[in-house]
Amino acid sequence: MNKKKIVVALGRNCFGNTFPKQQKNVKKAAKAIADLVEEKYEVVITHSNGPQVGMIQTAMTEFSRLDSNYTVAPMSICGAMSQGYIGFDLQNAIRTELLHRGIYKPVSTIITQVRVDPFDKAFHTPTKVIGRYMTKEEADIEEHKGNYVIYEETEEGKGYRRIIASPQPIDIYEIDAIKALVDANQLVIAAGGGGIPVLEQSQGLKGASAIIEKDYTAAKMADMLDADELMILTSDDYVQIMDDEGGTVPLKELTIEEANNLIDAGKLDELTTLPKIQAALNFVEAGKDRIAIITNVEKAKSGVRHKIGTIIK
Repeated sequence: MNKKKIVVALGRNCFGNTFPKQQKNVKKAAKAIADLVEEKYEVVITHSNGPQVGMIQTAMTEFSRLDSNYTVAPMSICGAMSQGYIGFDLQNAIRTELLHRGIYKPVSTIITQVRVDPFDKAFHTPTKVIGRYMTKEEADIEEHKGNYVIYEETEEGKGYRRIIASPQPIDIYEIDAIKALVDANQLVIAAGGGGIPVLEQSQGLKGASAIIEKDYTAAKMADMLDADELMILTSDDYVQIMDDEGGTVPLKELTIEEANNLIDAGKLDELTTLPKIQAALNFVEAGKDRIAIITNVEKAKSGVRHKIGTIIK
């Protein structure tokens, strides 16, 4: 009997903003993935890369300031670095967890490029905040270069930060390599951070100054692989919305029509819950008998058994 195929999108809570914290957090993700392998799924993983890509971009910018012979690293290169950095920690944690359970299954990370449309309206309305806090003078320099900045105050600090576009994924260039590895019974980590956004130019590919929302890329990859299920793992058991009294309501099982109605009614936060529900819908609507699950990373086994989580089918 053929195994079911599942694409799993890991949120930022599975990683960390320091090396030791990330190595600790990926162990939780590794347990969730090993549970799915034991449930007889062929697993393909994608993941968030925030705040890692911002950390890398900040470090490379500081390096260029210290040595004038070096230039600031483009966002596409920072995205590629984040795929390698996160993939290294994640694939080793998963490999170790599987071996502890007596399972030998190769784990591979694919540096993945994702095509975006140069005319995507997201390039005119950037939403992804990255990097360190800047002074007003530094922010002015960024704007002079043609970059977007935004002022914010959070628990982490206050000041100006760079803000970049989040276009929709159109195609995944390494999809055939991903398919080949899955067919060879390997566990694959691909399109980390939503993939490296690239633009087609003649016969070449040029990196775009953007970050793709990883949930949308997860849905695109799941569709191209003709997966049975898409699982988006977060820090919550369910996606929650606000009720009329200001309280929260967990979303459990939803039909396609119910999910679309929530979107049309503006019930979902544009930066957090909307991408998850919309990505789940994109996947479920594109094929037959597909299921999308959004739930807590520590309850992935219960989620895939449809005992918990926001489930769209």
